[in-house]
Amino acid sequence: MAKSGRLARSTSKASKSTRSIGEVITFLRDEFSDLSVSKIRFLESQGLVQPKRSASGYREFTDDDLRRIQYVLREQRDHFLPLKVIKSKLQAWEAGAKSGPAAEAGPPADIYFAEPTGFLSASELAAACGLAPGVIAELIDLRILLPRMSTRNQWLFDDVDRNIGYAAARLLDRGLDTRHLRSIKLGADREYDVIIQLAGPLLLHKNPDSRQRATDILADTAHAASQLQEGVLKARLRAALRASL
Repeated sequence: MAKSGRLARSTSKASKSTRSIGEVITFLRDEFSDLSVSKIRFLESQGLVQPKRSASGYREFTDDDLRRIQYVLREQRDHFLPLKVIKSKLQAWEAGAKSGPAAEAGPPADIYFAEPTGFLSASELAAACGLAPGVIAELIDLRILLPRMSTRNQWLFDDVDRNIGYAAARLLDRGLDTRHLRSIKLGADREYDVIIQLAGPLLLHKNPDSRQRATDILADTAHAASQLQEGVLKARLRAALRASL
């Protein structure tokens, strides 16, 4: 974990071996105005910082403890990471793990969530995908398709719906039925429940910066999740093929 420039300069000026919990709060208050005794104690209870105790039982924080607290608070504030993720990163740092090349980023959020430029009616979608109109209605009932509603109270389908229709047609042609498609859709629902938690707090704020940050998080995480799911499925199917030899 890289040392913060601000922290490194400050500790060189104030060369004190240890600090009390109150002195830690005073030291970090300019950057984290809402930092409190209970917050630091909570971080300690989660194993994110482990100050030594004096003979009289008081916590004694070293410069390394200060860096850890600052790191945790910044990861929460700037990257909205849950504590368990921050803890795993700290543990990797302590074990001497070196950072590998940065993971390849997914498509930009404005492309991933791009608004459609045109719409199809239910009959047009059915014709484009080779599906019966009744199947389109069934996919809507199962919430596999989520069309918009026009001012004339008619369904409108975009390019995402069309891609879902193509995939559904391929699966149905292979002998699956909509009951099986529902099972696949439930897997997507579980992914949604996990991913939306990452940006949920940001979506509560109305300012543009928070919304953009939430959009970026959701786009990148959704793309990574789809890659993970495809990779896991491919690996399991490949193992099944090997076992059948």
